[in-house]
Amino acid sequence: MTFTKTSQKFGQWADSRANTVFGLGFSSEQQLAKFAEKFQEVKESAKLARDKSQEKVETLSNHSQESGRETPSTTQASSINGTDDEKISHVGPEAAVLKTENERLKSAVELSNTNAKKWETELQTLRENNARLVDALQESSANVESWKKQLSACKEESDTLREKIAELEAQCAEADLEKQKNAQLTVRVQELEAELNDKEQELENLRKQAEIIPQLMAECESITTKMQAAETKNGELEGRIGGLQLDINDSQQKQTQMKGELKKFMDILDGKIDELHEFRQGLSKLGVDN
Repeated sequence: MTFTKTSQKFGQWADSRANTVFGLGFSSEQQLAKFAEKFQEVKESAKLARDKSQEKVETLSNHSQESGRETPSTTQASSINGTDDEKISHVGPEAAVLKTENERLKSAVELSNTNAKKWETELQTLRENNARLVDALQESSANVESWKKQLSACKEESDTLREKIAELEAQCAEADLEKQKNAQLTVRVQELEAELNDKEQELENLRKQAEIIPQLMAECESITTKMQAAETKNGELEGRIGGLQLDINDSQQKQTQMKGELKKFMDILDGKIDELHEFRQGLSKLGVDN
């Protein structure tokens, strides 16, 4: 098995006997590097233990074969030379060597079993970590789908806000047009006020001219003798007075009409100003909400 680093915080290894690929994630790249080093050490230790076990098995087998080959010759030599003590003296060292090797082999097997159990425990831990990683990956995938939906909703909301902003910009353009119209109306009102002042001045002049009429009447009464002679002139004066009265009435009517028109324009201007004020408040409120 070989541990492969797939990213900065993830790694995997394959077990060909179990036909399984295991993956494991770490909180940092340093932990991943330490695990890779430990994995390589365990792998090398296992390989070394297997090699030693194989060597010991081969050695034991060789010793057994040599012992089997040497025993007949020793027995034959003992029978030739004569005594059982000589036979024991030849077999004893070989048996001690075999026993020592057997003990060493048992120790190696026990160590190998201990390491195998340790590796099985670590493997089970790795499998559990892999299962947790799979669950985390599935949860992450679900979160990604949720984030995609949220992103789509945010995009739709952004498009809606852009449309509202475009509408508000159009309304602002209309407000600018209304402002220009209000400015024109203000200029027109000022012109009408100037005309009204002129008419009032003209009316005042007419009133001053009307004040002369009593004096003329007094002169007419005091100059009775001249009345008949000035009858024609008096008729002209009466016609003039009538014309002045008509002018006064006409001026008063025009003044009344101009005041009404001025009031109408002032009402329209006040309405436009109120609408503009409300529209600005709406824009300010919208700006605060955003």
